[in-house]
Amino acid sequence: MKTISKKNLIEKVFWFCIVGLISFSTIFGNVKNIQAESLLKVNFPKESIVELLKLDVPKKYKHAWLKAEQGSWEPWLLKQNGFLGRQLFWDPKFEEATLLIGWESRAVWKNISKAEINLVQQDFEKIAREETGETSGNPFPLIFEGELNPE
Repeated sequence: MKTISKKNLIEKVFWFCIVGLISFSTIFGNVKNIQAESLLKVNFPKESIVELLKLDVPKKYKHAWLKAEQGSWEPWLLKQNGFLGRQLFWDPKFEEATLLIGWESRAVWKNISKAEINLVQQDFEKIAREETGETSGNPFPLIFEGELNPE
């Protein structure tokens, strides 16, 4: 596992909290009484990007989804160069998960090989099937993927 300085860690946590708040307000509606633009100007890397994913996660399998995330994507992401952090949200009304994954740059993110991503996805699906009792496929299919850029 790579090591980072305390100062670098604090900067990354600060940045990801800011982008998470702004992304959350973008996805789920405007947050009142927050001056997001002034927050963005404080130590926000212009070249950074947030990967946005939405998954179908039924209420009865919410904990299975979280366990699959924790057992596959989480440890893999922590080893990736350029990974800034991630936030997981679950919408009980639509039974959907929203994942926000912060990257230092689009180039760093897109430089990860499809083969490596597919291996982690296979691990995710295997854990998900074990936790849900499904015998095949992906219990939590991807329903949207996109990216958010700081402005």
